[in-house]
Amino acid sequence: MTLATGLPVSLIDVTPAELSQSLFDLVTASVERRRLDGGELAFPSLSLSDVTLERPKNREHGDWASSISMKIAKPLGVNPREIASELASGLQELPGVASVEVAGPGFINVRLDAAAAGALARTIVEAGTDYGTGTKYRGIRINLEFVSANPTGPIHMGGVRWAAVGDSLARVLQAEGADVTREYYFNDHGSQIDRFARSVLASYLGEPTPEDGYGGSYIADIADKVVERYDGDLASLPREAQQEVFRSVGVDLMFSEIKEKLHNFGVDFDVYFHEDSLHESGAVERAIERLRELGHIFEADGAVWLRTTEFGDDRDRVIIRSNGEPAYISGDLGYYLNKRERGFDQNLIMLGADHHGYVGRMMAMVEAFGDVPGVNLQILIGQMVNLIRNGEPVRMSKRAGTIVTLDDLVDAVGVDAGRYALVRSSSDTQLDIDLDLLGKRTNDNPVFYVQYAHARTCSVARNADASGVDLSAFAPELLTHESESALLGVLQEYPRVVAQAAELREPHRIARYIEEVAGYYHRWYDNCRVIPLGEEPVSDLHRTRLWLNDAAGQVIRNGLGLLGVAAPERM
Repeated sequence: MTLATGLPVSLIDVTPAELSQSLFDLVTASVERRRLDGGELAFPSLSLSDVTLERPKNREHGDWASSISMKIAKPLGVNPREIASELASGLQELPGVASVEVAGPGFINVRLDAAAAGALARTIVEAGTDYGTGTKYRGIRINLEFVSANPTGPIHMGGVRWAAVGDSLARVLQAEGADVTREYYFNDHGSQIDRFARSVLASYLGEPTPEDGYGGSYIADIADKVVERYDGDLASLPREAQQEVFRSVGVDLMFSEIKEKLHNFGVDFDVYFHEDSLHESGAVERAIERLRELGHIFEADGAVWLRTTEFGDDRDRVIIRSNGEPAYISGDLGYYLNKRERGFDQNLIMLGADHHGYVGRMMAMVEAFGDVPGVNLQILIGQMVNLIRNGEPVRMSKRAGTIVTLDDLVDAVGVDAGRYALVRSSSDTQLDIDLDLLGKRTNDNPVFYVQYAHARTCSVARNADASGVDLSAFAPELLTHESESALLGVLQEYPRVVAQAAELREPHRIARYIEEVAGYYHRWYDNCRVIPLGEEPVSDLHRTRLWLNDAAGQVIRNGLGLLGVAAPERM
C-alpha cells in the first residue's frame, strides 16, 4: 500500500518499538564485533526491554532519546560517546529518521522527518480502539479483588475510591492482554454481621441502637423491607429467631443494594465470593493441611499456629484458637489457596489504609505456601477520600449515619466526574475532592477539560464533513507546524503510558496523560485549521489534518474508556 506521498507505509511509519528494535540490533552487533576483536568481554546479557526510548522533555532535543550508550560503555571498556556515535551512525540510516545527534556524556537524540512522525495519525485512526493495547500480560490470569465492603451499610468513600480505581485497573490490565477476573469478597461471616443483625432487629422492635451497632436511617429502611419480604408471623418468633431472620434477609437486601449502586457507577464483578463458603466447604481445613505438610504448622497452648516468623513476620499467627474457633487469618489462608486452585497466576487485593499492618503476615503466608510474595499476591493500600464543598468537608450522610457515601458523590457531581476525580490521583495518597470545582464547565475542571477536548474533535469532524473535507488523502509530510509535531509526539506516548500504568498498577497515569493530550490538542486547534477559510479550496493539508484530529479524538476516547468515563460527542 502507498500513501499520497508515494512512499510505502512501512517506510515512513517509524514507531518507538521499531526504533528500539533497531537500536537493540545495533547494540548487539557492536558487542559481538568487540567480542570477536578483543576476546572475552564481561558483558551482561541484554534484552530488548533494556533498550528503551524516552520522550525528551525539551522537544528541541528531538523526538526520541536513549541513554543505552552509558549503560553498556563500561562493560565494553569504551567511552560512552564513542559507542553513542557508532550507534547514532547506524540509526541515521533508517528510513524516516531525519537526524541523530550525540549529546552530553552519551545521550542519543533521534529526530524523525515530518512524514515519519505524521504517519502515526493514520496508524491510530486505523487501529481504533486497539491503539495502545499490548501483550505485556498475555496468558496471565489475574484475580483482582476490590471494594469488598461489608454488607452492613452503604459504601463509604474509601470503598467508592477502590470501585473506581479497581475497575479502571482491571481495564488497563486487560488492555495489556491479561485475563482479569473482578472479584468481590462478600463478608457474610463474623461479628460485624451479628452487630448489623442486632441493629436492624432493635430498629424493628423500637429499641435504641446497640452500643456497638450501626446507626443511620438506612437501618430502619432495611428493617421495614425485611418485614415486607418475610413470609410469616415475625412477631411471634423468639428473639433469637427474629435476629436470624434480620441477619439473613437484611444482609441479602443490603448486598443487593450495594451491587445495584456499584452497577450504576459502572462497576460490575465477575465473582461474588462468600466468606461463609470458606468455612462450609472445608477450604480452611485444606489450607491448614497443606501448610502442615510443608512443615509450617505447630501447636502450642492448645491452639494451632502458623510459623510466619520464618518468612519475615513479626510474630507467629494463631490459626485455630484454643477454644476451637478459627482466627481471622484462617479465612485468608483458605481464600488464598482457593484462588490459586482456581488457576490465578497473580492475585491483587486492594485494601484500605487501616490494613497497612496486614501486609507482612499476608506475604509471609504466601511464602509459606511456596509462592512468591509480590508476584502471586500483590496488595495495594489506598488512602482516605474527603469531599469538600465551599471549602469545608461535606457533612456526614443522614442515611448512613456516620459516613459519606457513594450516593453523596454521585448526587453531587454525577458518575463520570465522580469516577474521574477518584482515579486521577495516586491511590496511595489522601484525596480531597472539590465538589464545587467538579460542577464547573471550565478548563479548571479536569474531567470537563478532557471531555470537552473529545467533543471538540467530534465537532471538527462534523464540520469537516459538511465542508467537503474527508480522509481520501493522507500526506503526513505536510504536518510541519510545531503544534502538529507536539501533538503527534504526545499521541505516540499512549501505548507506553498504558503499559506503565499496568505494570505499576497506577491507572491515574492514564488520566494525567489524556489531560496532557487535551492540552496539546487545544493548542493545535488554535493554530491549525482543518476546514478551509472562505473560498479556499480543500487541500491535502486539510485532509491530513482531519486524520490528526481524528487520531487525537481516538486516543482521548480510548483513555477515557480505560477509566470507565464517557467520551461525549457534544457538550
